[in-house]
Parts: sequence; C-alpha cells; structure tokens
Amino acid sequence: MKRYFIQNRNQQIHISEWGNPQNPVMICLHGLGSTSLSFIEIAYELKEEFRIISIDAPGHGKTTPFELREEYEMEKMADWLDEVISLLKVQSFYFLSHSWGSLVSLFYAAKYPDKVQDCILIDGGYQGKRHSNQTVEKEVAYYEQDFDQVWETWEEFLALVKSETLNWTSKKLEAAKDLSLYKNHRYYWHARGNTAAHIIRAMHKDEAEDIYEKVRCPVLLLRATLPESMEPERMKTANIFKEKITGEVKDIPGTTHLLHWDRPDLVVYEIRERWK
Repeated sequence: MKRYFIQNRNQQIHISEWGNPQNPVMICLHGLGSTSLSFIEIAYELKEEFRIISIDAPGHGKTTPFELREEYEMEKMADWLDEVISLLKVQSFYFLSHSWGSLVSLFYAAKYPDKVQDCILIDGGYQGKRHSNQTVEKEVAYYEQDFDQVWETWEEFLALVKSETLNWTSKKLEAAKDLSLYKNHRYYWHARGNTAAHIIRAMHKDEAEDIYEKVRCPVLLLRATLPESMEPERMKTANIFKEKITGEVKDIPGTTHLLHWDRPDLVVYEIRERWK
C-alpha cells in the first residue's frame, strides 16, 4: 500500500493505492464518515489483479473539506471526482463504492458514461431520502451530534468501531486508526459534524432515483439484510432500483450496512466473477 496526496482546486486530496499500475483500474469511494482504508481487506486480496485507487472524500480522512456547502451536491461531487480521476491519468475504470459513495458513483456514471466500465454498489445508491420519514433538519441535527462526539480513551473509540461490524480483523484495526483524530488528549471522529450535515442536505436534495435511467453501465447492488426491522423499507427501494436501472440486486444474508467489513470475502468473489 502506498498513500500520497494530489493537489486540486487549492485542496489536498489523499489517496490510498495498491497494486501494479499496469493492471485494470478499480476506483473505490467510501461512505459517509469513513476513509479510503474502508476497502483495505478487499484491496489486499486483489492487489495482484488490479490497480486499486481509494480516495479520501472531501472532509474525510486527510482530504481537505470543501469551503461551500453546495460543493457536496451530487453533480458537483461528480465533477470533482472526474477532476481527481483525470489528475490520476485514469481513462476508464471499474467502480466499487459503499453507502453515500455509491450515490456519488451513480451520479458520476450518469454524467461520465464513457469512463465507467462497471459498478458494484455496497448497500448504497438505492435507499432514497424521499422514502424516509425523517426530515432533513432532524437528520442533520442527528449527524452533527454523532460526528462531533468525543472519547476519553482509544479503547472507548475502538469499541464503537468494533460494534459496527460482525467481523473483526487486524486489517480493520488499521482502518480504525485512520478514523480517529487525537487532540488535547482526546479522540475525535476524523470527519466533522458540519461535513456530515452538508452531505445529508445534499442527499435530500439530489435523489439517485431521478438519474437511474441515465446510468448506462452495468450495475450490481449488494444489499444488506440486517437489521431485520429495516427490511420492508430496503426491499421497497431496492425494487424501485431494479425497475429503473440496468442492473442486478443481490441480497446478502446476515450482513449489516458495513457489508464489505462483515463479508469482504463475498465482495472479492463478486469482483472476480464480474471483472476477471
């Protein structure tokens, strides 16, 4: 693994990369609140087969946040991502994404269809805020409070990260370290509450459902099934997804929203099956 910065729009953008530059390119985009190391286990399994480029999104990890709230809107995020991909001199690629990153990937695929060969979405890009009962203001307030938490010890912070997955490994420990900021003898989440608030507002404004039919590349959605209480809502939006997009949905039993942490082996299998 190598980690480095590139410069764009007076912004430092942090990249994690694995594999041979001569191999087919896989671009990875993480979910809200995560970092490029979200895909660390998958990358180590596939580094002999792909050039894997995972990007810290704006305001996440070591990438500078945007100055304006509007820059987090989906069309603008797609343009920003294309600038990053162009700086990396990538002409075409496979797209692997999780959660909010999958929403961005669909907007990107719709706007830059000649560059995306295929998409795998990990429990993202299909939920849709218009099908939620929560108002934008309530959700923004929740995420601001959640992201601005403070932990007195590393053990307390790590316990929270561990609680979000069903499968813990040493590679995930490396990814967990990337999620924390240590300052004044306390631990903070690396992405701040105002960044989360801007992204939640953008997700309420821009619905992937409105651009499904513009996505021309093949798409596979790997859908989580836990907790069971969310199944009716997930099934409803997944059915809308299947009706409107050229793609496939696979329900993965016994997995949470962090599906690629619960079952990295399964994600690796699907990548090899589709992109071999």
